[in-house]
Amino acid sequence: MSKSTISTFELFQMFPDQESARTYFEARRWPDGATCPACNEPERIGTRKGGFYRCNACLLDFTVRTGTIFERSKVPLHKWLYAMYLLVTARKGISSVQLHAQIGVTQKTAWFMLQRLREACGNDPTELVGTVEIDECYIGGKEAAKHESKRLKLGRGGVGKTAVIAGRERESGRVKAEVRDTVTGRNANGFTSRHVQAGSTIHTDESAIYNRVGGLLYKHERINHGAGEYVRGDVTTNGIESVFALLKRGLHGVYHHASPKHLHRYVGEFAFRLGDGDVSHHTMQRLERLFSAAIGRRITYAELIA
Repeated sequence: MSKSTISTFELFQMFPDQESARTYFEARRWPDGATCPACNEPERIGTRKGGFYRCNACLLDFTVRTGTIFERSKVPLHKWLYAMYLLVTARKGISSVQLHAQIGVTQKTAWFMLQRLREACGNDPTELVGTVEIDECYIGGKEAAKHESKRLKLGRGGVGKTAVIAGRERESGRVKAEVRDTVTGRNANGFTSRHVQAGSTIHTDESAIYNRVGGLLYKHERINHGAGEYVRGDVTTNGIESVFALLKRGLHGVYHHASPKHLHRYVGEFAFRLGDGDVSHHTMQRLERLFSAAIGRRITYAELIA
């Protein structure tokens, strides 16, 4: 492909209706023909009208939505595809108010759609490798802006906020992130072992939180912000700090508020957009990766509001 993106008009031309979007999703999910999502039967599959199939092995009736975040959604698939397009192309994200206006669904439905898509965004087990910058930030209202009766008397820093610890792979820009009540040495170590490949080089600031993230598995380089040091040779955490700056701009400027309960999904969305959804990939590749991540994931409205 000669360019890295497609316009909204081109997307509408490619997927003008439910049928064209269904055909697209089926080709991505089942390039060799429909396979039962329950028992993985590839051959004894009966075809019915409107994209319905029956597995003659386990008798499951299914569609391309089955076993994905789209399951039991009444929203046409071409509207889902457009919502996916907006999510991967809007650098700071898209709100349910914007989506509801653009695709003609209620704001409640738009919110549910976006939360389902965000659920898929956190579905990448690939470790970060090479030089990885790790840092933490705190998201939430400022204590000084609260009424005196609601302020937490616990000191400075992340008081009353939710912590996000994240790592950024310098070469690719891929990001992994987790939401925590607070960041400690123990969960910083756990984050590193879960998301960074052994043998990689880790760059952090001088915080005591990161005293033990190196160990025997990683090379650990530190930058001393307290001494006014931000770059020393190739040692820096500027990349991951720019990720946090973008995240905060999106949360405050687009979403205005993200509750601690759902914050991990918003963080996962930003991490996806900076990795598999990055603009260095063609828009159609980003859509394919998001759809692949949507397979095997499902969240209900009851689970979201519980």
